[in-house]
Amino acid sequence: MDSPSPVKDIAAVPVASAATPTPPAPAASAASPASSRHRLGPVALVVAGGLSVQFGSAVAVLLMPRAGALGVVTLRLVLAAAVLLIVCRPKVRGYGRADWGTVLAFGAAMSGMNILFYLSVDRIPLGAAVTLEVLGPLALSVLASRRLLNLLWAGLALGGVVLLSGGGFDRLDPLGAGFALAAGAMWATYIVFSARTGRRFPQADGLALAMAFGAVLSLPFGIVEAGDRLLVPSTIGLGLAVALMSSVLPYTLELLALRRLPAPTFAILMSLEPAIAATAGFLVLHQALGLTDALAIALVIAASMGAVRSQVARTSH
Repeated sequence: MDSPSPVKDIAAVPVASAATPTPPAPAASAASPASSRHRLGPVALVVAGGLSVQFGSAVAVLLMPRAGALGVVTLRLVLAAAVLLIVCRPKVRGYGRADWGTVLAFGAAMSGMNILFYLSVDRIPLGAAVTLEVLGPLALSVLASRRLLNLLWAGLALGGVVLLSGGGFDRLDPLGAGFALAAGAMWATYIVFSARTGRRFPQADGLALAMAFGAVLSLPFGIVEAGDRLLVPSTIGLGLAVALMSSVLPYTLELLALRRLPAPTFAILMSLEPAIAATAGFLVLHQALGLTDALAIALVIAASMGAVRSQVARTSH
């Protein structure tokens, strides 16, 4: 089967990737303990992947005083690319110009998404950044479905954003909020090209090649901001932890989960990531949420889940 497109770097995706075929739904039957465990197994893998991504993002925030936001992005992408290239050993021959154009666009979207997101979490809390970022994939889901019902979900998400901003983004930091929204737009682009890459490249070869290109694009920014601080052994060690937690491990867990889990179910689970991010921000970074912030995140999660469910209902008829 095609390799599942990695639908986040630090965050949730409310749309199912076209690169991942949806397994057939099991025939209706009485649930048995064995079948329940079979269903819960891949769900646990997805949740574990989400925890890994968001706690990896929290570790990245801790690393920023050492290397800066752009330095952390470079460390993450370079080290993740090195691991994936070693593990996947992708072939580079036999592909046409369109194939390479797709994987390069995927890598550019990946790099841009990471750079903008890390610039955002350097200025605003992790939970708020992920909540704003998830609006990009949510908008993609709403536009793709073209259903009137999805305007309701878009309005619900907008209500969450208004609550999160407190009526004005100056409460958060306007530039940080802007970076998060731009990261969401790049995330939507990332989803589109990850799907195309998954169809053109076998296994995780396209991912490894795209990650390598994204790392090359981020390298000048990281060098300018951090310089030789990127070569400090302890900084490299923390950067490797971020790369493993935010890229290599979750992508592997998603690959295993999507072999047994329908893609729509996967997408709904991904919609929980703003809540996971808020939890990671609280536990690791001591970024407490107020009641209004928690309600805002809940509204965006509900909108994401509703958009996915309505899209699934439409395709099943």
